[in-house]
Amino acid sequence: MGVDGEYRPLVRLACLLALLWTGAAQAAGCRLALALALDVSASVDADEYDLQRLGLAAALDSPQVRAAILRGAPGQVALAVYEWSGHHQQKLHLDWTMLTGEAAIDRAVALLAAMARSHDDFPTSVGQALGYGATLLERGPDCARRVIDLSGDGVNNYGFRPANAYRHFPFTEVVVNGLVILGDDPEVLRFYQSEVLHGTGAFLVTADGFADFRAAMTRKLLREIGEVAVGAAPAARRWPRG
Repeated sequence: MGVDGEYRPLVRLACLLALLWTGAAQAAGCRLALALALDVSASVDADEYDLQRLGLAAALDSPQVRAAILRGAPGQVALAVYEWSGHHQQKLHLDWTMLTGEAAIDRAVALLAAMARSHDDFPTSVGQALGYGATLLERGPDCARRVIDLSGDGVNNYGFRPANAYRHFPFTEVVVNGLVILGDDPEVLRFYQSEVLHGTGAFLVTADGFADFRAAMTRKLLREIGEVAVGAAPAARRWPRG
């Protein structure tokens, strides 16, 4: 074997390691794109909405969640927040924001705490809420993980079901987790377990009524933000132009 032949395996190995390192470096730029989806269907009254809105703001503001965002795994966290209810009733309150420091988190917390409810008289269209989230992620930042965090207190009662959303919207490499607000509907937990959860590692957190929403959301954010992507980095994606 000549000199070139002797070192050819080492050259191939070096090239492979370089490719793997490049993919890891790209993913480390943003480790998580997280879209939080809040239920504002007719089953959620004004007091319950306030508990949900302020609970989310308080969870994001907690020292534990702040530390997980800023001093956890390598890479940044991108956050978007929207409300959902009927088939066409989705409202984006916080567009994609890179939580790069305490000031960025402060701004997101203030915006969430001051949100005005978009709708209060529409049914529960879970399929469309998921489709909206997938489209939102598709135009979002290039991150190693993409997650929709869907909160709700009821089952789908209008429009297409989650299975249709998963077939017709861009859910490749998207994980959907659930936060179920337990109450009068005994079917909601089973519905989220069997129809909403989607993707490798998807999980469910329950809140014992809206009063428990803050604690449940804190637990959920800590788990979602603390997880690390495993395997190859996803294909490169870009912020939209304009």
